[in-house]
Amino acid sequence: MPHSLAYQLICELWQKNRNFCSTDYDYCLDYIHSFIPLKIYTYTPHEIFNGWVIPPKWDLVKGEIWKEGQCLFQSKTPLNVIGLSSSFCGTISLEELKKHLHFDARFPQAVPYHFRQNYRPWNRDWGFCVTQDFYHSLTEGLYEVKLFTQESEGYLKVAEHTHVGENPETFVFVAHLDHGGMANDDLAGVAVGVELFHRLLPKKTKFSYKLVLVQEIVGSAYYLGKTPETKNHVLESIFLEMLGSNTPLALQHSHEGKSQLENTLAKLLKNKAGFREGPFRSVICNDEMIWESYGIPMSSISRFPYPEYHSDLDNLSIINQEALDESVSVLLETIETLDRQTFMRKKFSGVIATAHPDYNLYVEPGQRAFGIAIEEDQKKLRLLMDLLPIMPQECFIEQIAAKIQARVDLVFQYLQQWEEKGLIELI
Repeated sequence: MPHSLAYQLICELWQKNRNFCSTDYDYCLDYIHSFIPLKIYTYTPHEIFNGWVIPPKWDLVKGEIWKEGQCLFQSKTPLNVIGLSSSFCGTISLEELKKHLHFDARFPQAVPYHFRQNYRPWNRDWGFCVTQDFYHSLTEGLYEVKLFTQESEGYLKVAEHTHVGENPETFVFVAHLDHGGMANDDLAGVAVGVELFHRLLPKKTKFSYKLVLVQEIVGSAYYLGKTPETKNHVLESIFLEMLGSNTPLALQHSHEGKSQLENTLAKLLKNKAGFREGPFRSVICNDEMIWESYGIPMSSISRFPYPEYHSDLDNLSIINQEALDESVSVLLETIETLDRQTFMRKKFSGVIATAHPDYNLYVEPGQRAFGIAIEEDQKKLRLLMDLLPIMPQECFIEQIAAKIQARVDLVFQYLQQWEEKGLIELI
């Protein structure tokens, strides 16, 4: 079976040192741009926002540990040197060396992911990530450390690709491109997003769709907080995370759990083997707090947990092309389903006198004293009439139907009468 675009992208980029601001991060954006056009938002370190700080541009030159003229350790993957490590060159004792070595307590022969300094660039140290076996094999004596990094003024590049539909209402798909040296977290989410939007390129859609590639949390904070226009017309969002492992799909709902995107996706996934869903921040924690803080519902779709998480065992060997294909397919089906649904825009405010001859939209509630009964559908339409003035300015009629527990066609037929009076618009 030929490799998919998503798999090809992971093969090309997983070993890149995708630090927040780095030469390899820029390379990855250029590579993705060859498949889908990207708009780049660039933020500088002078733009401190809500306490978030943009770290310096950081590239690793060399990381080695020597003893008695023999090189015992050499950095071979982006995980071997801690993120944003400072340079250090000198001869130190074993006791001092071990203060700067980090290992994975879960696996004797795995290298962990050390990322904290990317979020705290004001408090940095130097260090290596090694295996437990290597750590415990070290004996007393003097060790020479040769750790060289290259730094310059930092910047934050957030990439955006927009598929423009017939209408401006937009659904946003988000993934983070950092976490160098790992294939599933979250390069697989990026890869699925890129293939999804590459497939959308020739298609016409009712709604607009956007892919946003960020540095986890910090990228979303700057993108939404420092660039107000990025929120224009955005209805809902979803985070794509770790979608390449051979583990079941998991849907985490938004804070309110009511977005049309997540509920559509949940219906499509309900019969998938092993599929599970959970409330807000019960499955995995990512950028959803940032998006929700701006009033944008964010659900997430992932294959978390998986055993190799945050270690160098998260490599190409655990990437399953069928898992990638399934992820792309179900998200494409979600978009196609959303495009078939009907969206309502209100064009009125306040409460309409629905019984007035100019409108003639009144729904008789029944009068027990006069023996006027009311049918079940009539009760639901009466409830709809009463609720319309306090409903959101924009929403799907499928959401309205679910709220009042009515058939979609019944709601649609009644709302068409409101549209004929110029009170709402249905798209």
